[in-house]
Amino acid sequence: MRKRIIYRTYDGGVAVITPAPGCGLTLEEIAAKDVPTGKPYRILDASELPADREFRAAWTVDEADLTDGVGA
Repeated sequence: MRKRIIYRTYDGGVAVITPAPGCGLTLEEIAAKDVPTGKPYRILDASELPADREFRAAWTVDEADLTDGVGA
């Protein structure tokens, strides 16, 4: 499975982190390092994201769904 980390940006959009294969860090370690401090995030399978990236700037996520952790 291809995993992604998502969080809400300060302007309400959605940021997507794509971990590099073989980086040696767990998804939780990547999130702690790369998600801004205090921002809640969710780890999900890439197939859960919209396939059409044309309107990616309009993607939204409910903060209540970001329950996998908080950026360090």
